[in-house]
Amino acid sequence: MSATHAANSDFTAGLSCKAQLVNKTLQRLLAERVDIDRDLKEALSYTLEAPGKRIRAALVLWCCELVSGRTNPDAEIAAAAVEMVHTYSLIHDDLPAMDNDDLRRGLPTCHKAFDEATAILAGDALLTLAFEVLADEIDEPALAVKLISELAQAAGSSGMVAGQMADLKAESPGTVGTEHLLEYIHINKTAKMFRCAAAMGAVCGRADEKDLNSLREFGLKIGLGFQIADDILDVSSTSEQLGKTPGKDAKAGKVTYPAVVGMKKSKELQKKLADQAVAVLKPFGPKADILRQLAVALLQRTK
Repeated sequence: MSATHAANSDFTAGLSCKAQLVNKTLQRLLAERVDIDRDLKEALSYTLEAPGKRIRAALVLWCCELVSGRTNPDAEIAAAAVEMVHTYSLIHDDLPAMDNDDLRRGLPTCHKAFDEATAILAGDALLTLAFEVLADEIDEPALAVKLISELAQAAGSSGMVAGQMADLKAESPGTVGTEHLLEYIHINKTAKMFRCAAAMGAVCGRADEKDLNSLREFGLKIGLGFQIADDILDVSSTSEQLGKTPGKDAKAGKVTYPAVVGMKKSKELQKKLADQAVAVLKPFGPKADILRQLAVALLQRTK
């Protein structure tokens, strides 16, 4: 077995292990909330249990391990909260008023499996539940406040929601796509949640300011690279590979990297961001190898 193949196998196994831990935490948190309406809870379970990769949640856990030597219960709750917010965003993203998609993670989207109103409420419930579990499950109040602040800023009106709004407005006839507009949309829509995940993990591991800022930068770089890869895959992949409908960006007239700068430059930018992300990790030494492997895996992903 080559060293590259061995590293890829180790990374895949590590990601699978983290995904299983996050899934168990999500299942426990949902099971403990016995006062949720039965039909709503079914929709929440359906979307949370869909076969996602849990990359953002794993990033929380890996960053905590990097700065403290191990994961901890706070990081597990933070990872679950990040996954709840991510899943809410997918539910709402797929709605007819947004991207109007029928397939997500290889399954019918929430509004197709249930109905549009239930999907809207399921997304609302997951968004608020993320902050509820941070407030209730994190023992140290000051830490809970830090985590809530990180997540609110990344997901809210100056983060993911801002990116979504700009993305929708960019579909308007006559809008000219530029690299500046692209970067604004993708940093806010996607990269800030990766930065948030890295920061939340670092905060749970009690990182100092220097390490926290380094991991924030790492998260932002891989998050932007992840979104460029998404744009590329929407052009080049199949629904079986993606688990969602390909080609929708072009049909909707979305501003994407392949549409604005071309496929060749898109791949060059993606590689440059991965290299920059790896360079940020140099002070951490071999301890950060799993994060280096993450940057490479996101560069090479096919779904």
